[in-house]
Amino acid sequence: MTETRSAIDDEAATARAARRPGVVRRILRAGVVLGLALAVVLGLGFVWFLTRVPVVERSIQGRADGIVVLTGGASRITDAIELLAAGRGRRLLITGVHPSASPKEIARHIPEYERIFNCCVDLDYSAMNTFGNATQARQWARQHKFTSLIVVTSAYHMPRAMAELGHQLPNVALIPFPVVTEKLRVEEWWSDPTTARLLLSEYVKYLVATVRMQLGPSADAFMAARFSVLRPHLPAV
Repeated sequence: MTETRSAIDDEAATARAARRPGVVRRILRAGVVLGLALAVVLGLGFVWFLTRVPVVERSIQGRADGIVVLTGGASRITDAIELLAAGRGRRLLITGVHPSASPKEIARHIPEYERIFNCCVDLDYSAMNTFGNATQARQWARQHKFTSLIVVTSAYHMPRAMAELGHQLPNVALIPFPVVTEKLRVEEWWSDPTTARLLLSEYVKYLVATVRMQLGPSADAFMAARFSVLRPHLPAV
């Protein structure tokens, strides 16, 4: 009886051993299929993202209550100041200003607009990312009771900036003013490794921001808490 049971156990073990390679192969095959499907989805998403990146600067004929410029790229502040000088908004918020940059230092770069700068420009020193830019813009817009804003930032950054600002200010009309430079030509991004890396990085950040916004207020609260720990709030000038 013992010998019979032992033989049965040996046969079962042999059968399991024979099945194991087949199971492993099926798991690997499923993993490859899922990986390829994910790659296709992400690739199509990247193509869609590229269609959202403006390739030419737009002219704004009307006006908004305020103008918000997100620092971080060449000529953003100058373009925003020019819009303010042209009467496209009543006030300008420069958000994400480096703590070491004083108002006088910024004004020195645009001497022809010094009067406008002194009367109608607010500086935010606390924002250190796009989420922070959006939360500070929300506070600023509510303080001034603005219901429409012109958003100035680099073209590649515009999709994420508009998404973050739209999430924080759902009842405010947002008008994009993308800053397009010759150094970053989205039309031929594949021919320039620097541009390709920048766009891919921005696409990933856009996906992460989109997921966070879908998770609801708790995710925003977590980001706000992390944001306040990383850089203490400094009062706007």
